[in-house]
Amino acid sequence: MLSHDRVWAAIDALAERYSLSASGLARRAGLDSTAFNKSKRLSSDGRPRWPSTESLAKIIEATGASLEEFTVLVEGRSASAVPPPRMAVPLLGFAQAGAGGFFDDAGYPSGQGWDLVELPARAAETSYALKVQGDSMLPLYRNGDVLIVEPGAPTRKGDRVVVKTTAGEVMAKVLDRQTAKSVVLVSLNPAHPDRDIPMSEVEWVARIVWASQ
Repeated sequence: MLSHDRVWAAIDALAERYSLSASGLARRAGLDSTAFNKSKRLSSDGRPRWPSTESLAKIIEATGASLEEFTVLVEGRSASAVPPPRMAVPLLGFAQAGAGGFFDDAGYPSGQGWDLVELPARAAETSYALKVQGDSMLPLYRNGDVLIVEPGAPTRKGDRVVVKTTAGEVMAKVLDRQTAKSVVLVSLNPAHPDRDIPMSEVEWVARIVWASQ
């Protein structure tokens, strides 16, 4: 039987299955981050509050899950027969990444309506994809390659990173060092110069955690 408790439990299970918190799942689906808070599951007079069909459709689309997978979770059956989860993350081009208004203060795509790309493995809830455009990142990354980046992930010398400046420039390079004053980057393509950028001109730094080849 379809019950209030089972539907909400399935939402929690779907979030966990795709390595997301309930608020992370809501945000990825373009909903208010508090939409799935436990306090929202009952009305002020204690009556059950059900999630809307629109919200359910959005979280299924945002994770790339199938309706069958969600139904299995609602019914509380073993999900062993369902294919392993594959995370769907927002996909942007470098031109979009450089434009204003596409990111929040943490360097994550804001809003909704993004194209999605499915990953071969789980990713953090803040991960997203950037499609390489042009040949400035040869020989490591070619035009059309997809880079998965993770804002907020710890970085260290030698990591491949994507950096956005306050001027809107977006670049993929190797991190040489980062201090309170500047970030020093080594170019992937020897035809392009290395960079020493003052931190005051850096909007965000995101580590590249996977790349299609």
